[in-house]
Amino acid sequence: MNPLKMDFHMHTTVSDGTDTPEMILERVRQLGIQMFSVTDHDALKGCKVIQSVLAENDPVFVSGVEFSCRDEDGQYHILGYGYDVDSPAIRQVVEMGHQYRMNKVRARLEFIRNEYGFSFAEEDIEKLLALDNPGKPHIGNLMVKYGFAETKQQAIEQYINKIRFKGEYIRPEEAIDGIIRSGGIPVLAHPCFGSGDQLILGEDLNRRVQRLTNCGLQGVEGYYSGFTKKMREEVLSFAAHYGLYVTAGSDYHGANKTVALGDTGLAPDAVKPEGLRRFIEVFTGH
Repeated sequence: MNPLKMDFHMHTTVSDGTDTPEMILERVRQLGIQMFSVTDHDALKGCKVIQSVLAENDPVFVSGVEFSCRDEDGQYHILGYGYDVDSPAIRQVVEMGHQYRMNKVRARLEFIRNEYGFSFAEEDIEKLLALDNPGKPHIGNLMVKYGFAETKQQAIEQYINKIRFKGEYIRPEEAIDGIIRSGGIPVLAHPCFGSGDQLILGEDLNRRVQRLTNCGLQGVEGYYSGFTKKMREEVLSFAAHYGLYVTAGSDYHGANKTVALGDTGLAPDAVKPEGLRRFIEVFTGH
């Protein structure tokens, strides 16, 4: 099988998307996507839901997850694919990431209250903290609801992002190790993008990919909705050089982003690079 249409990077309501896992599956069916993965932040629940409702003739589904990581050299988003959702190794990293996430949500709420006087009803705070994986978009939407910002993006950029966290991050090698020990494939998401608006290209990108490969990284997201042709070509060249798998992802978040499901930058009739063909083969057998 060599699917014409695939998308290995999307988010549901389990993290910061607006489509439930069931809605994602239905949209995948409608769009004719033949192979896909749900990659919620620090969460496995969406994958377990999808696995429980898949029908016999549905598209090929690959379990996924996305971890926000940081170390002395910057920020990384590490994707994991094909892992055992019940593995203690992956669950340990998920729990670590979730705890860090909850600590940051509480710290952000305290920061915008103390710094700007933005406070919310206790009922709304309880609903926020009861979400599977609350984050900046959820706080931003709440600020818009209360009239503290005109848009979610404004809320994030002008207020929420003003607080910085130094220590509470999963290190990339921790995420990579947990994915591998659970039988999965660790992949660097959108490799050209770092913290904020930071672009990583050329030798800087090469050093980053090389360092993570030495830590066990097995793939890179070579096709991505936000990539220019130059970015895509650079990532694919490093994938070939280091013998890495290649994936294609839209980073779909439903109404929380303008990215369309299936928009990976990979043309349906394009010749698939070797790394992508090998990645597909892992999960289809051909």
